[in-house]
Amino acid sequence: MTTAAEASKPDLKATHESKFKSDNTASNKCGVTLMNNQVGRVVAQVMSQQPGVVITHLPSMIRVDASDRMDFVYDEISEALGEEEGYFDNAEFEENMSTHYGRMIHEDDRTIMFANPEEAAEYLGFDLVASSK
Repeated sequence: MTTAAEASKPDLKATHESKFKSDNTASNKCGVTLMNNQVGRVVAQVMSQQPGVVITHLPSMIRVDASDRMDFVYDEISEALGEEEGYFDNAEFEENMSTHYGRMIHEDDRTIMFANPEEAAEYLGFDLVASSK
């Protein structure tokens, strides 16, 4: 016999479809997670001006996601921060970024994120064709 109290308890053994699903198909996206601080908010604001970039503000972080490719141009970010050219650089970028997905290429004046590894390899002039020796 089931009591009223037992009947009102949730069935913890019941299965529910999770909103977190595994999907191994290519997303054609790349992105970074920035700290939600003064610099991270400015970087996100600058990146929001690029086509195809989506900004998601969360309590302790900011997601910056894009289709295909996005470029973090250091001097644009320096200007938006009210700093001189050259202030924002690779070290500042790495300090404010906690994670990324996609292929990341650091240049002297920018960091480029590619969704497609083949496009990143082409940009670098790297041949992905397997060869036997």
